[in-house]
Amino acid sequence: MKALRNFLDKIKPSFQNDGKYKMFRSTFDAFETFLFVPDKVTKKGSHIRDSIDLKRTMTIVIIALLPALIFGIWNVGYQHFRAFGGYPGIISSFWYGFLKVLPIILVSYISGLGVEFIFAQIRKHEVNEGFLVSGLLIPMIMPVDTPLWIISIATIFAVIVGKEVFGGTGMNIFNPALLARAFVFFAYPSKITGDFVWIAGLSNPSSNLVDGFSGATPMGLAAQGQFSKLPDLWSLYIGTIPGSIGETSKIAILIGAVILLITGIASFRTIISTIIGGVLMVLLFNVTSANQYMSLSPLVELGMGGFLFGAVFMVTDPVSSAQTATGKIIYGLLTGMIAMLIRILNPAYPEGMMLSILMMNMFAPLIDHFVVESNIKRRLKRNKVSVNNKM
Repeated sequence: MKALRNFLDKIKPSFQNDGKYKMFRSTFDAFETFLFVPDKVTKKGSHIRDSIDLKRTMTIVIIALLPALIFGIWNVGYQHFRAFGGYPGIISSFWYGFLKVLPIILVSYISGLGVEFIFAQIRKHEVNEGFLVSGLLIPMIMPVDTPLWIISIATIFAVIVGKEVFGGTGMNIFNPALLARAFVFFAYPSKITGDFVWIAGLSNPSSNLVDGFSGATPMGLAAQGQFSKLPDLWSLYIGTIPGSIGETSKIAILIGAVILLITGIASFRTIISTIIGGVLMVLLFNVTSANQYMSLSPLVELGMGGFLFGAVFMVTDPVSSAQTATGKIIYGLLTGMIAMLIRILNPAYPEGMMLSILMMNMFAPLIDHFVVESNIKRRLKRNKVSVNNKM
C-alpha cells in the first residue's frame, strides 16, 4: 500500500488546478479517496466531528448486504439446476450463480459510476460514494434473467433522474435503486413479471424442464390463488425459493439488519415500525378473511417477496426517508401498511413494497415538517404555561 500511496502522490500534481490533466481532477480524487482515507479536515466554523464519514457508512452497508448477496448467488444456481432436475452441489451451484450475477453487478457499477464521473467532471465537484451501495442494491432487487442492456438503461435512468437532477448524493427525493426497478417494471414489464424471469436460463423455456416446475415465486402463487403450493415457513425464511437475487433469504437479510443496527447506520425505529405496520395490516385482513389471501398469517406474508429486504435496506435510506425520531415511526408504519394493502388487494401487482416506499419517499419531508411544527407548538405552550405560573 505504501508503494501505491507514493505513486498517487507522484502523479497527483498533474491532476490539480494548474496540472496537465486538471480536467480529470474529480476522477482522480474519487479513486484516491476510495483507496485511502481523505486527509481533509475542517478549518473554521462549527462542525460535527465524527470518525464515520460517507465512505465508511457505505462500506458498512455493503458488508451488511453481503450475506443476502452470497446466498442469492448460490440460490440462483440452485434454482437453475432444480428446474432442470439436478443439483450438482454447493460449489457448482454457487459458481453457476456467480457467473450469472457478476455481469449484472459489473454493468450496474460501470453504468452508474460512468454517469457519476461525467456529472462530477461537468460540475467540477468531487465524486460521492453514494452509488457504492445503489450499484449493489440494483442487481440484488432484479430478476436474474433481466437483460444486461436493460440493467444499464435502468441504472443510468436512476442516477440521472433519481440523483443528479436533484443535485447529487444527499439531495435525492427517491431511492435510486427502487427507481431503477420501477423503470424496468413500467418500461419492460415482461422482463420483471411472470414465472420464468426469476430462474436463470428460463427466459426461453425448453422441454428439458422438470415436469410440473413453474418457476413461480411465492408471491406469484398467492396472486394466482395457488395457496396449496406455497412453500413452508422454513423454505420462505431460508430462501430456497425463486425471486430477486438478494431478496429470497430472510435470515440473511436479518443478519444484515443486525449489522446495520449494531453499527448505528440504520434506525431501529424505521425497521421495527415498518414490520409492525405490515403485520398490523395483515392482522386487519385476517379479521375480515374475505378471501384465502386475506387469511395468510403475518409470518407467511413477511416471508414472501421483498418486504423484509425493503424494510432493512430501502426504507432506512438516510436521504429519502424521514429524519425526525417520531417521523421515522410514522414513515415506517405507513410504508409497511401500504405495502401489504397493495399486495393483498391488487393481484395485478403482487409485490407492493416498491410502490409503497417510492410513495412514502414523497411524503417523508411533509411528515418531518408536521413533526417539527408539532414539537415547536408543544414547547411554546409549555414555556407559556411556565411563564404564567411564575407570574
